Amino acid sequence: MAENINQAQTIEYQWAYSIMDSSRVSTFLISMLLIVYGSFRSLNMEQEARDRANGSTNCLLNPSQTSQTENNVQTLDTMQALCLPLGASISLLVMFFFFDSMQMLFAICTAIIATVALAFLLLPMCQYIIRPCSDGNKMSFGMCGRFTAAELFSFSLSVFIVCIWILTGHWLLMDAMGMGLCVAFIAFVRLPSLKVSTLLLTGLLIYDVFWVFFSSYIFSANVMVKVATRPADNPVGLVARKFHLSGVVKEAPKLSLPGKLVFPSIHNSGHFSMLGLGDIVMPGLLLCFVLRYDAYKKAQGFAGSRLTYFHCSLLGYFLGLLTATVSSEVFKAAQPALLYLVPFTLLPLLTMAYLKGDLRRMWSEPFKSLTSSKHFQDV
Repeated sequence: MAENINQAQTIEYQWAYSIMDSSRVSTFLISMLLIVYGSFRSLNMEQEARDRANGSTNCLLNPSQTSQTENNVQTLDTMQALCLPLGASISLLVMFFFFDSMQMLFAICTAIIATVALAFLLLPMCQYIIRPCSDGNKMSFGMCGRFTAAELFSFSLSVFIVCIWILTGHWLLMDAMGMGLCVAFIAFVRLPSLKVSTLLLTGLLIYDVFWVFFSSYIFSANVMVKVATRPADNPVGLVARKFHLSGVVKEAPKLSLPGKLVFPSIHNSGHFSMLGLGDIVMPGLLLCFVLRYDAYKKAQGFAGSRLTYFHCSLLGYFLGLLTATVSSEVFKAAQPALLYLVPFTLLPLLTMAYLKGDLRRMWSEPFKSLTSSKHFQDV
């Protein structure tokens, strides 16, 4: 009798044990580290750009010059924020209906983009390795541009990793490419205000909920899950079949495209925890925005509390991810992670901004000079 009770209790609390699985813990840690690293990388890029523009002056005191000094950075406006969920939906449908006929194109484009993103991710490590034996000068490659030795080393290493991924299809290499895409997107795409952030995340929440929960009623399949888990034919295998080299070249494995991060369980063989890159990148853009705002207020001389907006949003992201994980274990079904991540990151931020009196400024013109308002407060 006691044994039956223990078994029943074990089954009842199975979801709690699943959350502590190594795959789940890895998902939590890696996703948060990517957001933190990408946000600080973006802030550092902004500081370097303003330093180049303003000489030795404090780079955070002149945010209006950002667009002039950072040509590689894309700042989303209101219309782009509203259109992004629509564009994502069209892309999802294209991959759902035409994946078989376009999978070679998808695989090649993904490999090219991931190579550049992974090179960006590896660049600081390569700079640290190359620094003792390089003067940092750029070498000219004609129309391709000028590059430092560290940039060439990081790109070469990235090409090598992507080539090994194509040959082996290993999940760890796919994760490395996905991490590069996350960091690059957070670093090079910026949200200008809390208004744009709210519109973007709300639209993506609706997009995520619709394609996970309701797409099966229209398309007789869960479009989001099917696209995320569908493997592509390996370009090496296709080339081998075209030139009748199948007997010479070893059969290349199918490729799971890096639109997600997967982490295997140590205790449960064959079990993987999966998190879409959008569930990292989109909340990450919001956290990157509030980190820039925290740094800007500090540079303006406003004393801040220990709990910054960035800390508040990062804690909210952790709680949202935890809630999404519990829901997936309880309901035993795929969950739209943004359904939990958006409210848990956005609502505490809006509440904190309202209580601190920053909501109106953050909503429309967060980086407008605060010097005059500070002067009136002091008087």
